[in-house]
Amino acid sequence: MKLGFKALLTHFFVLVFFVIAALLYFNPVLQGKVIQQSDIVQYTGMAKEQNNFRKATGEEPYWTNSAFGGMPTFQLGAYYPHNYVKKLDSIIRFLPRPADYLFVYFLGFYILLCCLKVDYRLAALGALAFGFSTYLIIILGVGHNAKAHAIGYLPMLLGGIVLVFRKKYTWGFVLTAIAMALEVGANHYQMTYYCMLLILVLGMVYLVDAILKKKLKHFAISIGILLVAVVLGIATNATGLMATKEYADWSTRGKSELTINPDGSPKENKGGLSKAYITQYSYGIVESLNIFVPRLFGGSNGEDLGESSKTFNFLMDKGMTRTSALNFSEELPLYWGDQPGVAAPAYIGAVIFFLFVLGLFIVQRKAKWWLFGGTIMSLILSWGKNFSLLTDFMIDYFPLYDKFRAVSSIQVILELCAPVLAILAVNELFTNKEVIGRNINALKIAAIAVVSVLIGLLLFKGMFSFSGSSDAYMKQNFGDLGPELMSLIQLDRKAVYTNDTLRSLLFVVLTATVLWLYIKGKIKENLLVLGLAILILVDLVGVDKRYVDKDDFVSKRQMNEPFKQKPLDQQIAKDNGHFRVYDPQEGLNGARTSYFHKSIGGYHAAKPAGIQDLFDFHLYKGNVGVLNMLNVKYVVQQDEEGRSYPATNPEANGNAWFIKKLTAVSSANGEIQGLGTLDNKNEAVVNTASFPAINRFNFQTDSTTTIALIDYKLNRLTYTSNNENAGVAVFSEMYYGKGWNAYIDGTLTDHFKVNYVLRALKIPAGKHTIEFKFEPKVVKEGSTIALASSSLLGVLILAGLGFTFWRSRRKEEG
Repeated sequence: MKLGFKALLTHFFVLVFFVIAALLYFNPVLQGKVIQQSDIVQYTGMAKEQNNFRKATGEEPYWTNSAFGGMPTFQLGAYYPHNYVKKLDSIIRFLPRPADYLFVYFLGFYILLCCLKVDYRLAALGALAFGFSTYLIIILGVGHNAKAHAIGYLPMLLGGIVLVFRKKYTWGFVLTAIAMALEVGANHYQMTYYCMLLILVLGMVYLVDAILKKKLKHFAISIGILLVAVVLGIATNATGLMATKEYADWSTRGKSELTINPDGSPKENKGGLSKAYITQYSYGIVESLNIFVPRLFGGSNGEDLGESSKTFNFLMDKGMTRTSALNFSEELPLYWGDQPGVAAPAYIGAVIFFLFVLGLFIVQRKAKWWLFGGTIMSLILSWGKNFSLLTDFMIDYFPLYDKFRAVSSIQVILELCAPVLAILAVNELFTNKEVIGRNINALKIAAIAVVSVLIGLLLFKGMFSFSGSSDAYMKQNFGDLGPELMSLIQLDRKAVYTNDTLRSLLFVVLTATVLWLYIKGKIKENLLVLGLAILILVDLVGVDKRYVDKDDFVSKRQMNEPFKQKPLDQQIAKDNGHFRVYDPQEGLNGARTSYFHKSIGGYHAAKPAGIQDLFDFHLYKGNVGVLNMLNVKYVVQQDEEGRSYPATNPEANGNAWFIKKLTAVSSANGEIQGLGTLDNKNEAVVNTASFPAINRFNFQTDSTTTIALIDYKLNRLTYTSNNENAGVAVFSEMYYGKGWNAYIDGTLTDHFKVNYVLRALKIPAGKHTIEFKFEPKVVKEGSTIALASSSLLGVLILAGLGFTFWRSRRKEEG
């Protein structure tokens, strides 16, 4: 028991060290500052209406009208009942953001290495190497918080799986179930999906090992335990998963009802995203070498070279002011790789890469094979369209692969596997220090291999053009100076290529030297760990600081109120009605308007499919009638001096209106095409294939016919109507049949979809009160499953821990 207490104390101090390291790197949080994350700025705009409603009423709306004409908040931070996983996660992420995510990086990786029976000193070292991997830092800088959140729990999940295969069934079950719950709760299913691909590789390695060693019984038991743990972990997040699935089918991630493109040509009609969209961000094959040479392909779209750049001196010589020249040189477009643009290279570190290569030669454990296999799988799949044979196969045949974009992001698996194998290599030197000859030979081979690649990059850099896809735009944008300016930028690209290659070469040589001294017995283990720690931190943090540093932090108020109110916003705010605003400059992609008003635009990776189609088929072509039916009362315009102002649209249809005619079509194609010539103030188009019960198409209205919105809440809209005849009213609200219910005088009544995206309702003659209530069944059903699963998981964990304690006591007594 004393040993157990000592181990717990050791782990406690390691965690304290991680807290200190996270706070030191993001030290502005200690001054109450927050990091300015571009994606979070947009999210703040999207979520403001629901957050205000929640604060004012204490209710959870599950719907917002501030973005895309209206959408569920399932992917906008909705709160669900019985979400105990979120409470556990908030305990783990107790540090201020983004230090909390960095701490989770450290914690998860440390747990994985401990599960692999790595010396705690090396486990802590590996955690630092993983946490400070440049890609993991830069996603915190730009605001990909959900992605960072999910990545942080991936190694913890792997740790639980490893424990089960090590026959630590109880602790393995507990860790796997908890980690799976936290992983799914992080709500970035693309990262979770990629982790499952790695787990498939891991499973195949363990299966082959079980067959060779005739241990299939243990393998089957392990799989059974893991399946129960994974299912329970997933089920605790049932509400979020079910709601996300429901929304995904309604979004651009689902299968479109349309079989034509806006130009009338046949559409590739399949569930998921198009291949072009999925592979837009495909890593270049040679570009992948930037995992150990950071600016091999320029680094990012905005590199800060300051006064040391050739471009700065050129601009000064051309008469540009020092301030202007310096501003330009601090955001040099140095990236020239295959992707549309990057915020930073996916750099894992020259030191870690060298140790990874060493691990390929020196590590004898089966873990080497799934780590190596995961690395290769991740690397090749990240090439996307540059290795279309495999990518097309995965998109066409592998389940769910076509639901995710930016294939380059699968390199997170490489960034996880490489440092694990790197640390296992050092751990091998610790545990087998007596085999000096083997260790020296492995060190020589690894050093020769890596150094040869680096020297080759230096000798053959003339093979590269150092020109990027955006260079032509740069030349054109700067007129007569463009060609010469571009040639100077290319010289700066060559300079950082050479400098960073030499930098990586230096780190490799220093790392090899430190390892050689240890193998030869010149230095002890603690000195080796200290030396590697210094090299890894100087290497990685030195690159990280190029992209995320204290200058990226601002006051908390600035992030909580990221958009400043303009005169046009103040003018629109004087109108107390309920309507929408459209800013053509923002278009479909931007949440500024959503922050102040109800917008038909927004910012989300999975937009509602209906509004996307309306933009593609009509709004981008100037169909004002579609703006009218969406009740867009104000359109942001610019005057002759470039100042924005809200132009009133007097033709907006309002919140609801009775129509005289329903025009029947038999397909979604006909429905959206019908909007081109539709008199939508008096007519509506309905797809009778989706609503076959519609059997009346002509109605009477007169000057006394009225319908008006009298009470507005996010999750409840109340109208009064007066019509001498039975008729059909159209509402300028998005149709979402799996949550919105219509009530006429308190009686639930079926409503239907018209005009491709809007709600319509048959209303009897006379005066009536109509209510639309958002009552998503998925929340109630999912919450019930989550509660039952959490309770069962809690009971199993307590039972397992009790059994472990009982067994340990029996061993002591025996």
